[in-house]
Amino acid sequence: MKLLSDNETLAENKALILYIINKVSKPISNDAFFKLVLSAQNMNYFYFQQFLLDLLDNKYIITYNQNNESIYEITEEGKHALNLVQDLIPGIIKFNIDNSFKDNLNKIENEVAITAEYIPHSETDYSVKCNITENNRILFSVETFAGSRRTSQINC
Repeated sequence: MKLLSDNETLAENKALILYIINKVSKPISNDAFFKLVLSAQNMNYFYFQQFLLDLLDNKYIITYNQNNESIYEITEEGKHALNLVQDLIPGIIKFNIDNSFKDNLNKIENEVAITAEYIPHSETDYSVKCNITENNRILFSVETFAGSRRTSQINC
């Protein structure tokens, strides 16, 4: 994909991102969002971030922080823009997204459901915070002390 040379490719990829976030119909993290886009179209991470910034600047998508993570949602303006440009997305890509979307979303949500954060306080003093989340809400959280980084990685 050439970022600067093909305006149609730019528009198609932005429309694809809007299409996917609209299908999610709930807030989604940056990592999960990128994985969903990758499941539909091979896209460079940096291009994805640039497209996302452009969509944020145009107020088609909004972002906010939740549990120290960037969360994205489509706006009403984004839904309106998608209605105007969704014909730019090739039919086979929309077909593949529509048919495998729920499975891909469930798989990605399960991958990010358990997180661990290692917090160094000194060379021999770490704490570990483990969270189990569902639908971007923390169901269970535990924080524990670890004497080394290796121990902190084993604790969670």
